[in-house]
Amino acid sequence: MTSPTPAASPSAFDKARTGLWASLQKHLETVYAAEKDFRAATAFTDAFPFSPAAVEPQVLLDYHQHRARLRDLFVDETTQLDSLVKAVRLKSYEEDEKKLLLLMILGYLDIAESIFALLDVRRPSRLDKDEELEETTARFERVKNFVRLNIKGIAGLLPKLS
Repeated sequence: MTSPTPAASPSAFDKARTGLWASLQKHLETVYAAEKDFRAATAFTDAFPFSPAAVEPQVLLDYHQHRARLRDLFVDETTQLDSLVKAVRLKSYEEDEKKLLLLMILGYLDIAESIFALLDVRRPSRLDKDEELEETTARFERVKNFVRLNIKGIAGLLPKLS
């Protein structure tokens, strides 16, 4: 009688991929919840940018609280994504494995970007300058572009010579 062959243990890459997938799902839940709350806080109007003078003070306070939560989440997520992308690039995975992990991150970036864009769209007609938000938006864009570049690869950017 032969004993069954034990299943191959997952590789470091398989563990990383599974962990990344679980992490991204958890982050998406948080981002979707913040989006839902922010959209609810802006349900008082369909016209953006809106005039704060036309909104009841309590409704406006609720709006600003939800906006601050979404903004802070954007800052935190951008910082974490920047670190995560750097970590993927430094790991000793094969290039195709790195590209797969970066592709998963890019999917999350695209979804998150559509939600965090609400900060610029669903806003009052006059908004104080927010340098941290501007810096975060630029940083988010750099991370996204870096991920896209690394998925495509530098060789994909060079013209083909016949």
